This record gives sequence, structure tokens and C-alpha cells, in this order.
Amino acid sequence: MTDVPSRWDIFCKVVDNFGDVGVSWRLARILAAEHGIDVTLWLDPRDALGRLEPGLGGDDGVQHARGVTVRRWTDPLPDDDACVVIEAFGCGLPDGYLHAMAARASPPRWFILEYLSAEPWVDGAHGLASPHPRLPLSRRFWFPGFTATCGGLLRERGLFGARDAFRRAAPAQASLWTSLGAPVPAASETRVSLFCYPDAPVPALLDAWAGGDRAVVCVVPQGVAVQALERWSGRAAPHAGGAPLTRGRLAVHAVPFVAQDDYDRLLWACDLNFVRGEDSFVRAQWAARPFVWQPYPQSGAAHLAKLAAFADRYAAGLDPASAAAVRRFWKAWNGHPEADPIGPAWLEFARVRPDLLKHGPAWAAHLATLPDLAAGLVEAARNGV
Repeated sequence: MTDVPSRWDIFCKVVDNFGDVGVSWRLARILAAEHGIDVTLWLDPRDALGRLEPGLGGDDGVQHARGVTVRRWTDPLPDDDACVVIEAFGCGLPDGYLHAMAARASPPRWFILEYLSAEPWVDGAHGLASPHPRLPLSRRFWFPGFTATCGGLLRERGLFGARDAFRRAAPAQASLWTSLGAPVPAASETRVSLFCYPDAPVPALLDAWAGGDRAVVCVVPQGVAVQALERWSGRAAPHAGGAPLTRGRLAVHAVPFVAQDDYDRLLWACDLNFVRGEDSFVRAQWAARPFVWQPYPQSGAAHLAKLAAFADRYAAGLDPASAAAVRRFWKAWNGHPEADPIGPAWLEFARVRPDLLKHGPAWAAHLATLPDLAAGLVEAARNGV
């Protein structure tokens, strides 16, 4: 067996929010920690990483954390000797870097890490090679996905063990809530984490929770859904550690925007998680709790096709009533043109939550039998495919 190429470069442009950098940083961490790879993550801009990994970000030269070198993407780049290059989400590579790759006697292996989708066409596109139009280089498309013929999902070794140990440790859970400035959950409440895009129908959902028959405590990362919370409450959105917004059976607490590992623990500690984009979406599935997904909004309603494709896979193991409730509420949350009002859709979704609680561990265990994204890339790089 050939050796794993030891020097990797990952390029990422932060287009919007934290999804691209979140996936790129998690991949870099896993490659360094679990495969002993010397990874450099090139970011443009680099500021967003500081929200996910305190101490990083900004423009302070070369930075190091968790075995990863983080550099600001500038042009021209310094000479580099990477054996493997990952272009995250079709961000493009600097022209000078491309010409340097082509001039080498053995050009590096080049993968384009694509966006995650459950759509059937992904299976046929994964792994396809594409020659560069101008240079003697070839890149290979790497599609994350939910089948054995895709590139898999990012999953750290020991993740499930850490999750289950945390759930058995009441002091660790209490410490998490204390660090976030939120109360420890009561047995009589539903604890919800809310991470969404600005166009989510937050006020209508908050109304449904406030008028419900069960207490809901909703924790929202600082800076998320600010305008929606202010419209709903008629006053400034809560700040981390401050007084919650309360109405009826609902209390909304703002919590700090936490690093990736702490966000995992937040998902593990909640009864229901609203997630968005890609990284938090995958982490909610590993958390094995009921969740609601908001894909990144796209023109032509392409995100609604992604939502439907994933719902079909996820709901396949549910009874028909639960599957219908999931689809109905997810459509309402994502503003589907044929969606029902969010209030009635929430009531139906809440009724099937016990079934979703059983489904979550089975779904996570199923996904864990599929390819691991980082390990798959390492194997492909080793074999030169």
C-alpha cells in the first residue's frame, strides 16, 4: 500500500455565513488529528474562523491550532509543496498557484469538495474527473452524501462515545448551561436550539410555542434571528447572559456563538434542534435528536428540491404519519409555496416527536455505516484516484 501524501492544502472562500469555513475547518482538523497530515487551510477572509475556533481569525500572519496551519489567502501565494489540494465548494484556485501545480514533475492530486445533497444525481457525479481547460491538470469532484456510492459525511472517531458519555453526565450538562448563561432544563419543558437564516418564519413559530400547552425554552446563538426576535417582541433582541424574552409558555435565551465542540454539546443537550446549511445540519444528525433543517436559500427554489430529497431518505424509516408530519413542518419552516401555516404544522410535528426520538439513533447509526468523508479522501489520495 502506498503512503498517504503528507502535505495538504485546503482553499476556502467564505461566501456567506459560516457553512463553508465550518466544513473546511472540521475537515482540516480531522485530517490532522486522525490521519497525521500536515494541513494548511487558506481562507479568504479569515475573520469568520474566529467564531468557530477562538484565538484564530483576523490578519495576524500564520496561525496554528489543533495541528492545522491557517493562512490568509493572498495573491500571489508563497511557493508550496502540497501533495494534495482541496478546493472547497468550487471556490477556484489562484492562477499563479495553478501554474505552479502544472509546472511540477508530479502535480498534486486535486479534489473539488462539493456541497452536500441527498439528490439522486449526486451518486453518478461523485468521483468524476475533469481536465483543466487550459493546463495539464485534472481535478476530481468529491460529493458528500447519504449513500455508499457518495463521498460520505465528516465524522470524528469516538464521536458517538463522547456524545453518549455527555448525556450520562448530569454535571457536564449543567456546566454547559452555566457557561452559556442559560438555566438547566426542567423535566416539564422542551429545550430547543434555534440556528436559522434571516428569512425563517421565526415569529409565527414563537407564537405557536408561546400559546402551546408545554413550556418551551429556546436558546438562540448571539446574532441569529435578531430582526425576527425584535419584530416578535417589540423590543431589542436578548443578549447572551441577559434576561430572556418571555411570553406565555415560551422563554427565549440568547447564548454565545460557541466553538464547534461546544456546539456539538449544545445539540446533544437539547430535545429539538433547528439547524441550517451544511455543517450544523450534519452535526444535528450525529446528535441523534429530532431536528428541523433549513437549507441555504437558492434561486429557482433549488434548496426546496434538496429539502425534499433529504426528507425522502430521512423519513423512509418512519411510519407514514410521522413521515408526513416531518415533511409538512419542514416545508412550512422553509417557506414552501404549498406549505401549511406553521402553527398547525408545528402541532402535528410535536405530536410525533416521541417517534422521532426513537428514529434519531437508528438514523445516526445507519449513517455511520456509510463512508467517512475525510477517510475517503485520504484513501483516494493514497491510491491516486
